[in-house]
Amino acid sequence: MDATTLQARLEEAGELMVAVAEFDQPLELHLHDAEIGEETVSLQLSDGEIEFDIDEVTGAWKHTHSLAEYQLE
Repeated sequence: MDATTLQARLEEAGELMVAVAEFDQPLELHLHDAEIGEETVSLQLSDGEIEFDIDEVTGAWKHTHSLAEYQLE
């Protein structure tokens, strides 16, 4: 995935889940805590920062919080 696509998806959705090859669980990105550069993504956490290469992102999807968003209510 390239940085432009990832940034556009994040701006459109406001938050994204991303699968990163070096982590077992997906990471949640928000507009206010993620910075997507040309080669890396930096994610600010309450107790530090995670940085990983764009090339390590293997998937991205819109993160939702409610059943209503899936029309299951």
